[in-house]
Order: sequence, then structure tokens, then C-alpha cells
Amino acid sequence: MKIQFLGAAGEVTGSRHSVEVLLAGRMRYFLVDYGMFQGGREASNKNLEPFPFAPKDLEFVVLTHAHIDHSGLLPRLCAQGFNGPIYCTSATYELLKILLPDSAHLQFADLERAQRKMKQGKWRGEMPVALYSREEVEMTLKQFEILEYGQSKEIAPGVQLEFHNAGHILGSAIAVLDIAEDGLPKKRCVFSGDIGMKGRVLMPDPELISSADVLVVESTYGDRLHRGLPETEAELVEVIGTTMAAGGNVVIPAFAVGRTQEILFLLIDLVRKGRLPHLAIWVDSPMATAATQLTQHFFDQLDQQSQETFAWFKKNPGVVDLRFIADVEESKSLNKIKGGAIIISASGMCDAGRIVHHLANNLPREQNAIIITGFQAYGSLGRRLVDKVDKVRLFGEEILVKASIHTIGGLSAHADQAGLLNWLSGFEKPPQSCFVVHGEPESASVFAKCIRDELSWSNVIIPERMRIYEC
Repeated sequence: MKIQFLGAAGEVTGSRHSVEVLLAGRMRYFLVDYGMFQGGREASNKNLEPFPFAPKDLEFVVLTHAHIDHSGLLPRLCAQGFNGPIYCTSATYELLKILLPDSAHLQFADLERAQRKMKQGKWRGEMPVALYSREEVEMTLKQFEILEYGQSKEIAPGVQLEFHNAGHILGSAIAVLDIAEDGLPKKRCVFSGDIGMKGRVLMPDPELISSADVLVVESTYGDRLHRGLPETEAELVEVIGTTMAAGGNVVIPAFAVGRTQEILFLLIDLVRKGRLPHLAIWVDSPMATAATQLTQHFFDQLDQQSQETFAWFKKNPGVVDLRFIADVEESKSLNKIKGGAIIISASGMCDAGRIVHHLANNLPREQNAIIITGFQAYGSLGRRLVDKVDKVRLFGEEILVKASIHTIGGLSAHADQAGLLNWLSGFEKPPQSCFVVHGEPESASVFAKCIRDELSWSNVIIPERMRIYEC
């Protein structure tokens, strides 16, 4: 068995792992995830790199969850010749029906905007590239096959797949593959996908896995600890209370899937507890609106606290003025609100979508607050804000950053170092090989050392991108 790490090796985005196995007399290839790189020009160049072998030679793809850094290049892969099945949970598939068309739309919108500016002589730098079309997304969606948590299925000769709940976002899964190569003992390969925080809002705790011969584990926050939920709630109450008292707006860039719903549940729960007053919240993201409706559909997959909070809000809808923005004109009208609004909008890394307009409008005013609630990749606008830059360039103009910037790490959908170690402690014995991926170099390095020191696992590897490893 050979594994090649095509992305998320020494970085967070672009999750894609290629596995080569000998089954029924011939070499076969499959992928776990095929995500988009995000964050700046370098990421764009990586997204355009050719696949290392003919996509038509792939047997199947296993998708751990719907986030674009794990799923976002599947339409490009299919357009280039892959026509096999893509396995995921039903909630992941429903989310993809929202996320992938939106991704195609944003790419074409960015390209059209750049072309208009170029005609006006206002465009500088390279032109963006549309990686795939809406039509290619629709064709890709026909290749999915659903496998629910806990169901085992033979997806190729000698390959059994089973999904377990990763507790990260709706539908997120840990992929467990039992592989019997020709003439060799069966091996269990476990791909963590993204592991959620134990005891966090909205999602249940990640399921523990008892055994693995080969393990691929994420390390997004492998070098740090998140604030606890009580500290996170206190900080939210402080920032929102101070900003509202000053007559400002609170702008929250949030991933449309998972993070937006988590923030909504948390804010409603704080009102329920009497820690925040009546709030006026605008969710300005059609995708987030659809994802929130979908979250209600999969109500039984939420944790108990979130189910109770949602039920309370249905009985007391007037406690929060919650509005979901549909059209562009209604979104533009939010620019007229100079105070008292909480605006939640995508994208989560601030690089595209309606959030960019809200930042351009709200960053120059010091009474406003920007709350960063998720990981911000190197090169992204969100990362520059976290790094406290004085100004940013938006829509070809320099925008001064006078609003206060607050990073609230306790809302992360990713487990921190302690959470990841807790999940790894579920294995009854060390895997033969443990690959640490989906983390920036410092995070992956610190976490790999933690695994060696605290769990006494010996063969812990931080893989290099494009290098092939024999297992």
C-alpha cells in the first residue's frame, strides 16, 4: 500500500490523499477527499496543477465532509475524466448540493468582475480562473453514493468502508477503510477528516476508534488549546455589549456551513440565559440560510443542548430579531445601518462573497467590531485582519482598519491539542504509521512531538506534499 499526500501536507487547506493498493491482481487507486487550496495566489496555482495520474484510473473517492477545502475540486476531477462513485454521508451530500454550486458561482463572479475592471483599466495582477462550471457541478452530484454512520460496505474487492461521526460539522465523518491487499494481511486505514471539539455547541462528540494500522490525523490546532465555552461566551457578551453601547455594528465572518449555525445557537442561548439583551441579527448568505434550514432537517444529529435551545426559540421567536437576507439589494441595504446590527456573512476567511462588502463598509469605523470565529489561512484577508494590519485593499481601494478585531478561538469546529490527544487515546495500541496532516508547519510539528511524548507512539510522520509513502 502506498499513500501520496497531494495536499494538506504542511498546510491546512487542499485535503487530498491518494492511496494505491493491489487488489484482485491489479493496482488500484482511490482518493480520500479532493479539496480546494485556499488563501492567496499560491493556492490558486496549486488548484490548477495537473492530477498526478489519469483521473479515469481512479476507482472511487471517499469524502469525509462537505467543507470546500475537502470537497471543492471534485467537479474539476470529474470533468477531467473521473467517473467512479464518491462516498459520503447523506448530510454531507445535502450540504454539497448547496456548497458546490455556490463555489462555481463565486468563481465565475470573481472572473467576470476582474474582466470588467480590466476593461476599465482598474485591474492589477493575474486574472482569476474559474476551475469548473455549474453544469460540471451538476454532473458531479450524480456520482455520489450515500453511506450512513455505522454502515459497512464493500466498495471494491477487498475494501470495506465505514463512516463514524467526527463531530466537526453536519455529516462530517471519520473514514475507516479495511483493506485486504493480495497476499497480505488485512490493514485498517483510518482518515480522521476534521475532528470536532468535545463538548462544543451544536455537534456531538467525535466518535472514538479503537484500532488502526495506518492513521492519517489532522492537526489544525495541534499546537494550542482553545478557550473553554464559558470563557468564549464571556468574551462574546463583552464584545457585543461594548459595541452595541458605542452605537456600532458587529460583523462576524463565518463559514456558511457549521459556523454560522453554531454562532446563531450560541447567541440565542445567551439571550435565553439573560446574558445578552434582545438582538437584531442579519444572516447575509444564501448558502448559510440554506445550510441553517438543512440543520433543522437533521435536527436529531445535533447535541442535546442545541436541540433544547432551538425548541425554546421556536416557542419564543420574539426574543431575537433574526432575519435571513435573500437578494443582493437587501444585502446592500445593510450598508445603511450604522449601529445596533449583528451581521453574519460568508466567506469565513473573508476572501469572497458578501462579507467583503460588509467589511469594506464597517472596517473604517472605530465603534464597530469584527469577530473572527474560525481558522484563517495564510494569504487570506481574514488572516491579515487577525495579524492587525492597518489597512487592506478591497475592490481596488485602500480601506483603513479602525474597527476592533477580536479572535474568538473557542468557537472553532476543530479540536485543539487536548481534544485531538483525547481522540487519539481511543486507540487501544499505536498504529504502525501515523501521518500528521492538515496543519501549518509549526502546528503539525508540535502536535507530532506531543503524540510521541504523551502517547509513546514511535512512527509519527509529517508527510511532504507529493511524496509517496509505503505502508
